Amino acid sequence: MSFFQRFKEKYPWFKYLYNRYVLVFAFFVVWLLFLDNYSYFEHRILNKEIEEIETNKKYYQEEIKKDSLEIKQLKNPDMIEKYAREKYYMKRDSEDIYIIEFKEKDSDKKPDKK
Repeated sequence: MSFFQRFKEKYPWFKYLYNRYVLVFAFFVVWLLFLDNYSYFEHRILNKEIEEIETNKKYYQEEIKKDSLEIKQLKNPDMIEKYAREKYYMKRDSEDIYIIEFKEKDSDKKPDKK
């Protein structure tokens, strides 16, 4: 009696596992999960990248809206002066500018995540 015959008698479920259709199906599943170019794991990685890119897209669209509103406001000469004073610390000839920086308290600081 061969090894496989004794094994089948000892374990009756082995004959279902040894069926050629089950073997082909198992090979097919392993191929699709691990070996194929379009495997399940590759799709998971690509889906994560797509989600990340979509969140970046939303962020940049919001930034574009903010910047376009700011550009519309800068068509007014008074707003141009205000913008130049706030962002670039520009001044008129007869003015002095003092920049005051406050130190943050230790409790206000956020811990660095490393």
